Amino acid sequence: MKDEIILIQELQNSNSRDKAFRVLIAQYKERLYWHIRKIVIVHDDADDVLQNTFVKIFKNIEKFNGESKLYSWMYRIATNESITFINNRVKKQNITISDYHEQLASTLESDAYFSGDEIQLILQKAIATLPEKQRLVFNMKYFDAMKYDEISAILETSVGGLKASYFHAVKKIEKYIKTQTH
Repeated sequence: MKDEIILIQELQNSNSRDKAFRVLIAQYKERLYWHIRKIVIVHDDADDVLQNTFVKIFKNIEKFNGESKLYSWMYRIATNESITFINNRVKKQNITISDYHEQLASTLESDAYFSGDEIQLILQKAIATLPEKQRLVFNMKYFDAMKYDEISAILETSVGGLKASYFHAVKKIEKYIKTQTH
């Protein structure tokens, strides 16, 4: 916590900002990348969104007021950037969001960066069929092992709503997996 406070002070000081930002990137790049990757699915898209996320963080770090953890604040930016990216793709391709996610799920098998086995592929396809909020909550809870209060701070949603979203996501994933494995 003390290290985070010092890092934030250095990020908000114009004399130390560049060096502190390199430290911030080194500390959080991989975690943010994997969070983004679970949302946008494609490696190259995740790289683009990660870059946009760090640009936005750099431009807005002076506005960070410490009401949440730095990590939660950055996660929220990464989540919003990912959602914006997907919405722009959907609009450009003139398709529905569910059609877009089906496309993404079908590209997993040919993705050179996806190294999962068959059951992981089925799980990823099941996750891709979820509505956006359920997908986000499931990924953060299941893969990132985040607590509901952390997810609540990132998604700006009540803990009760998150628990319901996670419950429904798990049920839908179980149903999808059953239909694919029987």
